[in-house]
Amino acid sequence: MLQLTRTIPIVFVIVADPVGAGFVDSLARPGGNATGFTPFDYSIGAKWLELLKEIAPSVRRVGVLRDAALTLGTAQFAAIQAMAPTVGVKATPIGVRDAGEIERGIGALARMSSAGLVVIGSALTVVHRRSIIDLAARYKLPAIYYERLAAHDGGLLSYGASYQDQYRLGAGYVDRILKGEKPADLPVQAPTKYELVINLKTAKAIGLTVPPSLLARADEVIE
Repeated sequence: MLQLTRTIPIVFVIVADPVGAGFVDSLARPGGNATGFTPFDYSIGAKWLELLKEIAPSVRRVGVLRDAALTLGTAQFAAIQAMAPTVGVKATPIGVRDAGEIERGIGALARMSSAGLVVIGSALTVVHRRSIIDLAARYKLPAIYYERLAAHDGGLLSYGASYQDQYRLGAGYVDRILKGEKPADLPVQAPTKYELVINLKTAKAIGLTVPPSLLARADEVIE
């Protein structure tokens, strides 16, 4: 869309790292004809690791499923890799180009002891979501996902922004632009709240006991 017009206003939602992708000049002052909402920043990787360790303290090695072709995939993995030693784990990347690569990567990870998964958002992890969840269940790997739909589909737990909220907020920006405000002056906004969803049925199936302190902080518990 930005290749087609630099004048028609564009409001985006669920776009991670819009600065790195070249969509805006900065979060505070987008500077062009596009603005919107991002679902998280790279610091969320530390929270994913902390939650995974809290629900599965024995995890020492984490496979990170990410799309290496995206700025998000490489940058988010680098952030997780840098944070991993602080929680006592080692992070390794797993590609998601196709089902075969995902199965080989998760299978290799499962052959290592004390392993877990972090699944980063991308179009490919959406396309292969059910396969990833099924493989995690088959190998009894604790896994954390970026969006609540994965927990509803059988993933162990998810931590991320509400996508519905992103669209509601996006509609508010559309309204403000139609009333005369310019996208260049509307800052790109990150979420102010993240949702923690835990699937107790999956936890029991892979032999995990969820700490009561973690359950108490969950926004939703699936039984």
